[in-house]
Amino acid sequence: MSKPKTPRALKDNEAKCVARMLRVSPQKLNLLAQLIRGKPVETALADLEFSRKRIAGTVKKALESAIANAENNHSLDVDDLVVAEAFVGKALVMKRFHARARGRAGRVEKPFSNLTIVVREVQPEAKV
Repeated sequence: MSKPKTPRALKDNEAKCVARMLRVSPQKLNLLAQLIRGKPVETALADLEFSRKRIAGTVKKALESAIANAENNHSLDVDDLVVAEAFVGKALVMKRFHARARGRAGRVEKPFSNLTIVVREVQPEAKV
């Protein structure tokens, strides 16, 4: 006797990847999420490859993982995939202190982020 299986949250033509505890602020990570949102996956991978942001390599790795999930787990065609959603959430914030003048301390916050990428298979339009 076990609980019934949870129904799949995504549609049949979608796959996702969640990258948790990325050591970057959500505001900075959202710049890269905006860069790839709505683009075909090969274009998004190329944009991340040549991005100068430090975290771009990790975002590229997460996108490749979403593509692999679509191909291996859900049998979707890689050539027809589009980045349907890319959104950022907050994770924990480490609080540290930095010595300041006259015996005081300044607070330093080191934020972490979560990144969710959803890829969707879209049918190519018929050429007229």
